[in-house]
Amino acid sequence: MQPAAGYDRYEWWRHEPGRLDDDQRQLRARFPGLTWSTAGNGQWCGELPVWPFDRVPPLGLDNLLGGSGMQVLVRCGQAYPAAPPCIVPLDPAPEIGERTQQRWHVNGDGTLCLFQNEAVWSTRATLVDVLLKAAGWRIEYALIKAGLMESMTVRGIVTDTKLDGVIAHGQRQVGA
Repeated sequence: MQPAAGYDRYEWWRHEPGRLDDDQRQLRARFPGLTWSTAGNGQWCGELPVWPFDRVPPLGLDNLLGGSGMQVLVRCGQAYPAAPPCIVPLDPAPEIGERTQQRWHVNGDGTLCLFQNEAVWSTRATLVDVLLKAAGWRIEYALIKAGLMESMTVRGIVTDTKLDGVIAHGQRQVGA
């Protein structure tokens, strides 16, 4: 079905070309495994690096993750950048039952819950900020699946080194 004549379908990237340029430049530098598509309202898809953080990865990381990062779909809605993007983990994909338990930080629709609340998002935040959290989510997900943690942390792994020892030594973390 074609839109009526004169109808302007709102695609954020058509109205915010500077933001799209900034996002693409930053993602090429930090997450080169992602590719842009105009599908939907604009999205990126591909693999996040295993360890995109600004510190040395702990020993045992490849063992924990099998040497691969997470396949994701980054969906930007019509309100982006005023509203945060949605991150859909494709591989590993959370099981249906994990979407109903807060400990997994997954929304009911299978997107990642990366913010304490919507007010945490700011138009000054970048996709890099969100994807770093998503890459950290992937590691915490693997730690829970391996029985080394009970639930996801509140602070995340991006800047918090608390879980580096758990990854390196494979010893269960209680109360993370």
